[in-house]
Amino acid sequence: MTRLTTLDRSIAGRVALVTGAASGMGRATAHLFADEGARVAVADVNAAGVEKVVEEIRSAGGDARGWTFDVSDAADCEAVVAGIVQHFGALQILVNNAGISMGSPIDGPQYEESWARTLEVNLSGQQRLIRAALPHLLSDGAGRIVNIASTEGLGASAFASPYTAAKHGVIGLTRGLAVELGSRGVTVNCICPGPIHTGMTASIPDAAKTKFARRRVPLRRYGDPEEVAQITLSLVLPAASYLNAAVIPVDGGMTAQNT
Repeated sequence: MTRLTTLDRSIAGRVALVTGAASGMGRATAHLFADEGARVAVADVNAAGVEKVVEEIRSAGGDARGWTFDVSDAADCEAVVAGIVQHFGALQILVNNAGISMGSPIDGPQYEESWARTLEVNLSGQQRLIRAALPHLLSDGAGRIVNIASTEGLGASAFASPYTAAKHGVIGLTRGLAVELGSRGVTVNCICPGPIHTGMTASIPDAAKTKFARRRVPLRRYGDPEEVAQITLSLVLPAASYLNAAVIPVDGGMTAQNT
């Protein structure tokens, strides 16, 4: 049967860098991209986690290689991007997923440390990788950048202002670069996950998660990492060629609920 549509919904053969890929949403994204035929650069500060995810992907027949580095190190960002291009021959998709959470009250003794480290990883790390990857994303003519923010970028919680400020910044970075880079063939979009079962939420007791979800989330549950990864995949498809500067909550409807 002859297709009536023209836009491609496959990322097979495309090279994707996923940061924070040793666990949680990053791991799910790396797995999903590999399942869809992408060649995946698995990156994280956790060396053992990187090795494990790469082995998982390869055992399933996928194409992956790992890089261990800290996104707050500008030299590391440059070196890793260069290594990915040397190994795979290209870099066409960047998923900025690496992040940390360091809560602190504004008058707490650790606030300055929390502020500096959180913004270095969660915000500055994203722009550093974008800058390092940009020449390769531009040369492809259809580069894709997805920045992972949070519903904290759309609202706020007490005692988390460094994290909240960083995630608001990620949304601003996304919109600014979407406007700047759109005419050059690179789209920049952002996902704001809500309550998801990840390493960051693992310490929350199950009873507290259930109570929160029933009170705040229309779907009455926490999300799974793959549910976020599936939306990330949608944003990097060649067919997503007119989607730019989008800020998409993946939160079970939490941000829409007033009571």
